[in-house]
Amino acid sequence: MHQFELTHEFLSRLEELVDAGNKEQVQEMLQDLHPADIAEILEELNNERAQFVFLLLDNEKGSDVLAEIDEEERNRFLASFPPEIIAKRFIDNMESDDAADLVGSLSDEQQHEVLSHMDDLEQAGDIVDLLHYDEDTAGGLMAKELVVVNENWTVLTCLRELSRQAENIDEIYNVYVVDDDNKLKGRLSLKKMILSPTSAKISNLYYEDITSVKTDEPAESVARIMQKYDLVAIPVVDSLGRLVGRITIDDVVDVIREEAEKDYQMMSGITQDVETSDSIWSQTKARLPWLIIALFGGMVSAYMISRYEAEIALFPVTAMFIPVITAMGGNVGIQSSAIVVQGLASNSLSLKNGFQNILKEIGGALINATICSSIIFVLTLFFDLNSLAMPITVTLSLFIVILFASVFGTAFPLLLNKMHIDPALATGPFITLTNDIIGLNIYLLTGNAILSCF
Repeated sequence: MHQFELTHEFLSRLEELVDAGNKEQVQEMLQDLHPADIAEILEELNNERAQFVFLLLDNEKGSDVLAEIDEEERNRFLASFPPEIIAKRFIDNMESDDAADLVGSLSDEQQHEVLSHMDDLEQAGDIVDLLHYDEDTAGGLMAKELVVVNENWTVLTCLRELSRQAENIDEIYNVYVVDDDNKLKGRLSLKKMILSPTSAKISNLYYEDITSVKTDEPAESVARIMQKYDLVAIPVVDSLGRLVGRITIDDVVDVIREEAEKDYQMMSGITQDVETSDSIWSQTKARLPWLIIALFGGMVSAYMISRYEAEIALFPVTAMFIPVITAMGGNVGIQSSAIVVQGLASNSLSLKNGFQNILKEIGGALINATICSSIIFVLTLFFDLNSLAMPITVTLSLFIVILFASVFGTAFPLLLNKMHIDPALATGPFITLTNDIIGLNIYLLTGNAILSCF
């Protein structure tokens, strides 16, 4: 299947066919497209046209498309369908995790109505079970559909059960082995089972080395485990070790993407999760806190400058280099904190090697500070060829500021992580603001000490 790219021409042609009620040609245009591509198209159409297109899809493909649509757009889209259609056309054909996500986005009243119209009572029960878990835990990510065999079965019994269980599962990644109490014992190799005699016991064939997570495991932790061990699926057990579901790689990719988006927004000074489609007020609320903090930080900087007004008046050239000092401190701090935050997110950095990392950062900072300070020394000579006071002031200040910003940018995320606070807070505006204030203070104090000696 070739990669689809939604163009203005394609969308215009589709809208013309929809407005003309030409079902055959609309179906032909969508026939070979992936559900994710169709979801992208539906998000660009108004409700009436999107509903027309969606109802042309078969139940299975329609469910796959609905699972791909952005949650906000999906809720808007679902509002045009009665509960009975949502239950029979969509939910009944979804895997339990996607169905639970869809139902969970509805109001309590809508949830009750939709579930009451479902024909598959087992599926409805699975959805209700999943809705009890926090969406940011393994229980909230997992699906109930999985292939399970009992350790006491023979290969022949196992083959019959696999055929029955596989009907409701799109992809079989693993076959899980449980005991009579449904406790997870291990995993079964399909190849080993097929090559074994039909009378062989599963208890003699399965592997006990299996990684699992509990239902209350944080979603971020699940993602790290699956990344570390290169897993495409992982079983989920309850507090007693009983198998209750599985998490597949597609759900974990969504978690990784969402966490990356959240960290990026936090690094940019946005305190809440926002989308481009959110209202102006929602976006303003997410941005305003850090802007107000930055405003007060700027006032602190302005006050500090006013304290050295006489010295600046005596040596006006001092004011020229204030932006250089503050910008370098902010940039160095962001670079250092970004590396640490990335290491903490990937679990490659811990408190054990945190001190070693600080020492390493100091070594790098010394090199960077020496090079940058040497360059600024040469450049500042052109501003005052008759005295070395200004070049020495700027050079020494920049050297100290770079060292401080590197250490602070490295140590502060580690401290936040130890306090169980998201270390992404230590990047972006916070680091910039802190280094601006402290860097400016270092520069003015150094300048006052050196310039007064000349």
